[in-house]
Amino acid sequence: MRYLFRLKLLLLTSVLLFASQLTSTVYAAEQQDIAGWENGSAYNRLYRADKYVKLKGTMVEIIDVVPMQGMAPGIGMIILLRDGERVTAHFAPKWFAKFLNYGFNKGDSVKVKGCWAEINGNKVFLASKVRNGEYFEVKFRRTRDGTPYWTLKPEEMIQERLED
Repeated sequence: MRYLFRLKLLLLTSVLLFASQLTSTVYAAEQQDIAGWENGSAYNRLYRADKYVKLKGTMVEIIDVVPMQGMAPGIGMIILLRDGERVTAHFAPKWFAKFLNYGFNKGDSVKVKGCWAEINGNKVFLASKVRNGEYFEVKFRRTRDGTPYWTLKPEEMIQERLED
């Protein structure tokens, strides 16, 4: 009986160790596409948590964005606001938000939360959250301080989810 318990414990420890190493490897591999999106970068300093606002509109299309010269590609969205204004919203580096193409369709009603910024003379919306309908919401930044989730380590992301 004791032997079986030790065997199970060894197997569980091995699986957890492997999963931990795999997560770290995936995290490190994805970090290569973060150029310009790092916490504290010129781009991320434009995000002002104290200027947090909400927008409502219709999703026109998901777009690729390169907010500033030298940045890794990112994902954004063109949104048609209720007053007819077209807004470009920036979400995150492409590797972090690549799944958005599957959660949103042209014509979907969306709610986007974040702040306004000016980049190269263009007014853009730096999103911290986007919601499609009542049930599908994606978070990109901490609401309280604007820290990008893509800059957090896996264990920090787990802690963030526990506090959510």
